[in-house]
Amino acid sequence: MEVASDYRSWDELIPDALGLIFKKLSLQEKMTVIPRVCKSWAKAVNGPYCWQEIDIVEWSNRCQPHQLDRMLHLLITRSSGSLRKLSVSGLQTHSIFTFIAQNAGSLQTLRVPRSNMNDSIVEGIGGRLSMISFLDVSYCIKMGAYALEVIGKNCKVLQGLCRNMHPLDTAGKAFQDDEAYAIASTMPKLKHLEMAYHVITTEGVLQILSGCPNLEFLDLRGSWGVKLDNMFLKQNFPKLKVLGPLVLGYYEKEGWDVCSDFSDSSEYLSWEFVAGESYDGMWDDDEGRLEELELRFYEGIDDARMYWPPSP
Repeated sequence: MEVASDYRSWDELIPDALGLIFKKLSLQEKMTVIPRVCKSWAKAVNGPYCWQEIDIVEWSNRCQPHQLDRMLHLLITRSSGSLRKLSVSGLQTHSIFTFIAQNAGSLQTLRVPRSNMNDSIVEGIGGRLSMISFLDVSYCIKMGAYALEVIGKNCKVLQGLCRNMHPLDTAGKAFQDDEAYAIASTMPKLKHLEMAYHVITTEGVLQILSGCPNLEFLDLRGSWGVKLDNMFLKQNFPKLKVLGPLVLGYYEKEGWDVCSDFSDSSEYLSWEFVAGESYDGMWDDDEGRLEELELRFYEGIDDARMYWPPSP
């Protein structure tokens, strides 16, 4: 007579439990390894539980725009409207921003640095981003104050904003505070703001401090138009931590998880989509078939523009 076991086998775990486990794995492992293990794992990795948080920053830095768009369509579709967090770099097309916005009903954290986002795109999708509480639009050089104003008016619960710039993009430019004024007038709930290597001035920063009374962290490294008196800050904003303008080195942001949540994946290879091997019917799954997708690794990156200095 068999003795009942107190332990369940891995393939009997419920999908949401498997999703919590699988989200710790790299994108490569979730796309190429997990689906081959067993039927229940393949089903779980194709469902929404693994894709409520999508972080493909490392991979997106090393792929072509059409590959990136295809991957996002695949993963966001799998999330089935439950996407809460998206981190991806270098988005280029208007259509992909529109697709993200159409599936942003539950989206709270959006990180899209180095993307081709402009004022027109933001105007078109801003109304669909009302749930966003943290936004990273660093190095998006085609957007300006109007886009930030649209974001502020639509994202009423926004508490974190990254608007860092690359020093080469701002070198030699005249100081201006239009973006600072947009932030100050439309984002009163901000607690965390990064504006490293920006062309703002002291007046712009004072406007932000006045319009964002809950601000706890302000990154101004490399923003050479700003001169702040430490005594003034301590007396008037005792809870505020200001970093910069002097660049002293890397600063580990503590207490703000969404600002340091990039994947720890050790994979630094690009992937290429190739119509090829099919997993259809591998597990004889009546409820659905796995994607006809093969991920092929290759070494070497020819386009030097894909390399960026570390974010400040």
